[in-house]
Amino acid sequence: QVQLVESGGGLVQAGGSLRLSCTASGRTFNMYGLGWFRQAPGKEREFVAALSRSGDSTEYADSVKGRFTISMDNAKNTLYLQMNSLKPEDTAVFYCAATLVGTSTDIEDYRYWGQGTQVTVSS
Repeated sequence: QVQLVESGGGLVQAGGSLRLSCTASGRTFNMYGLGWFRQAPGKEREFVAALSRSGDSTEYADSVKGRFTISMDNAKNTLYLQMNSLKPEDTAVFYCAATLVGTSTDIEDYRYWGQGTQVTVSS
């Protein structure tokens, strides 16, 4: 089992950047595929980015390709999401998650979740 805690959210103007962090305790990251999801008010939680357990394979939602980058630091047991060129439509609660499946874009594959961190992008 792994426990996940996100941080780094906040308020930023459109065009700005934020870096989200997700620190794990319990089992180490290299046992899991990892992902970021987000949920905007009134909408379902959606996939943002995924990283394989080896760290050499990534997937991104079309809406964030070229703007967001997922990465991890195994030594720190920390997952990151670098978000650049932020848009008001990126406003959401962002969640990190872990899966035993591998690299997955399917929310149903993720077993462990953090509590979320709020990202608000003003226009």
